[in-house]
Amino acid sequence: MPQAPATLTAPDRSTIVRRGGGSEFAPLLRTVKEQGLLERRAGWYARGMAVNCLGFAAVVAALVLLGPSWWALLLAVPLALLSARAAFVGHDAGHAQISGDRRRNRIIQLVHADLLLGMSQEWWNDKHNRHHANPNHLEKDPDVAADILVFAPHQTAGRTGVRGWLTRHQAWLFFPLTTLEGIALKVYGFQALFSKGGPFRTRRERLVEGAMLLVHVVGYATLLLATLTVGQALLFALVHQMLLGLHLGLAFAPNHKGMETPDAHPDGDSWGHLRRQVLTSRNIRGGVLTDWFLGGLNYQIEHHLFPSMPRPHLRLAQPAVRAHCRTLGIPYTETGFIESYRQALGHLHEVGEPLRTAA
Repeated sequence: MPQAPATLTAPDRSTIVRRGGGSEFAPLLRTVKEQGLLERRAGWYARGMAVNCLGFAAVVAALVLLGPSWWALLLAVPLALLSARAAFVGHDAGHAQISGDRRRNRIIQLVHADLLLGMSQEWWNDKHNRHHANPNHLEKDPDVAADILVFAPHQTAGRTGVRGWLTRHQAWLFFPLTTLEGIALKVYGFQALFSKGGPFRTRRERLVEGAMLLVHVVGYATLLLATLTVGQALLFALVHQMLLGLHLGLAFAPNHKGMETPDAHPDGDSWGHLRRQVLTSRNIRGGVLTDWFLGGLNYQIEHHLFPSMPRPHLRLAQPAVRAHCRTLGIPYTETGFIESYRQALGHLHEVGEPLRTAA
């Protein structure tokens, strides 16, 4: 079995057994192990993190040199791209893709999630852990729980007023709403920090994250207010966070929306690891630019099958995964960049149809 991530789940023996008693996943796992694709790529990640840190330093230096100029607002664009890169590194560290050392992964994630983004590591890991365990399961996956958006017709019941209006138009509103994601990630993290229960296992974890989040907020505000006027600083922060949210939305939106939901099938809860991950996930075709822009999440099927697999190995694992699915007759979904969003938004539009008809 692949080495378990530091905080996020990897498949265990009970999840890879199919209904007939044999394992559908084991032969694929054996192939991937033989190819060395579960081995860490610490050097690859170290280079990426170093380049990203230099990018952050360049943006800070440019803000200082430009001073209170409206031209400085243009720097919100590269800063959003760099922030998204930090989010992808934090995501990979949470899956133990970067190092086999639990403590090292935790430090890397704390720096990239809490310090650079103001997003709680523990809150994210808890939520993402449950998503990986039961992707697209309407009762168990927090990513498809009914909230601002809904993902299944039965979730539209009783939605009136503002919520009803949002559901009727959710396909059109999806990307505008994602511009709020950068801010929402910070809000959810602070809510978890101050909640009585929450994902924190010890008081020390809560204090460490609280300190890191506070340093982020103070440092971010100090940088902008020291280099820009108050109005420019507020506008810069708004543009930066909106672009970051949009970027993350583009990376996460097509991965599972409109794919199979296990609880909609009589035998969905008995699916083994292979079927649970492959049938609920969608890949996006593309080259090096797509891999960079989407942080490797365009290989969503491979990532869900092997959550601790380093990002640069996902592309290399794809041929074996595709061939294995073909042998078993399991649909392997892969679409183009634009088509993936058309399918995801088409599903959201279809879910809102009952309320549009009623209205």
